Amino acid sequence: MKAARPTTHPLLALAAPLLVVLAAISFTVRHGSQRLQAVPALLIGCGLVVSGRLRRSRRRHSLAQALRSPPLSPPPG
Repeated sequence: MKAARPTTHPLLALAAPLLVVLAAISFTVRHGSQRLQAVPALLIGCGLVVSGRLRRSRRRHSLAQALRSPPLSPPPG
């Protein structure tokens, strides 16, 4: 039986990368001190992408360890 996995809207999955792209475009289009307005969006987007990557990596690592560990013995009786 498969575990229930929450359905995620495809645009929500692309939100952080799109935020990074939008901030990068905004940073290149603006001039002078107005460029600083794009920096928070760029940092937040990069932070979300990195944290998602780390979360997936930890989940995969724990799953690989669980698959490598010996199966639990059934209780006596």
